Amino acid sequence: MGEYRQDLIDRAARDHVLNASEIESLLTDDEAEEALAAAADRVRQEFVGDGVHLRGLIEFSNICRCHCMYCGLRCDNSKIERYRLSPDEIVELADKARGYGYHTVVLQSGEDLQFTAPVLCGIIRRIKAMDLAVTLSVGERSYEEYQAFREAGADRYLLRIETTDAALYERWDPGMSHARRIQCMLDLKKLGYEVGTGTLVGLPGQTPAMIARDILWYQQIDADMVGIGPLIPNGDTPLGKAAPGDWHLTRRMVSLLRLLLPEANIPATTAMETMVPHGREVILNSGANVVMPNVTEGDFRRKYALYPGKICVADTPADCRACMGGRIRAMGRFVAADKGFRHHGRRRQDDERAKVCNH
Repeated sequence: MGEYRQDLIDRAARDHVLNASEIESLLTDDEAEEALAAAADRVRQEFVGDGVHLRGLIEFSNICRCHCMYCGLRCDNSKIERYRLSPDEIVELADKARGYGYHTVVLQSGEDLQFTAPVLCGIIRRIKAMDLAVTLSVGERSYEEYQAFREAGADRYLLRIETTDAALYERWDPGMSHARRIQCMLDLKKLGYEVGTGTLVGLPGQTPAMIARDILWYQQIDADMVGIGPLIPNGDTPLGKAAPGDWHLTRRMVSLLRLLLPEANIPATTAMETMVPHGREVILNSGANVVMPNVTEGDFRRKYALYPGKICVADTPADCRACMGGRIRAMGRFVAADKGFRHHGRRRQDDERAKVCNH
């Protein structure tokens, strides 16, 4: 088994191709984890370099129309304290993010339809005037709305599918259509966004075979960014008593994604560190190249309660920026000074260090 395992890893690192059964065999092989991580780290260095892209996350509303059974923002959750920032407050946070040295801001919310296309477009234009890249994560909208956001200057869009298995998706995301979710991502691709998606590892009923198919689907659509996190059960949701997602399985998935989508941007997610101390460093050493520190201020950080125990909710945005910068340098990596757009079809060079941002 050891020789076969290493042959699969070597082939994935070299050719960036495995079939579903081969992916599944590595996902379920505990003994493959460190070798996968080491290979993914080498591929990461070769294709995207040693720079870690920090993207400032602005969680501007926790109001949501959806009923997702695992999410603390679900509209049926009466225990959450709801909030909505004003456009001026959002733009002010973006300006502060620029002052901390961020080159991208991520505007994230529940599916809050009070933020209409004209409102969001006005916010995007004001932020783009600061020479920042803008990533949106506001859920499912019409093609015309996506087009308006793009024309206003939005660069990227995050829309996690959580699982590509249609039955599992519609079981845990009631009232939503798997086909509609996929169509939204295809629309975003057509409009020229960098498109991010990802898997929630640990949904009840999910199997390693499903996760393998997720990876192949991300390859098929040529996803520009893939965010992977484990299920952390929220007691205020119907899945509050579910088993947590497997941290090690999640790590193996991250490594496989780097091997099979070598140019993609892959974040070390907050959820991984919520489960395991210094989990973000582990994931950065397992193929990841992006971290999204929170630049939301005050008690709003606590109120954006996707899951319990979320790290850093009591920290200030300045604390988070300084902390992550120091931790990245301690790893022998550096904070990248560019906006972090995906580089298609070419490897990064070591002279990127000339672009280092040491804020």
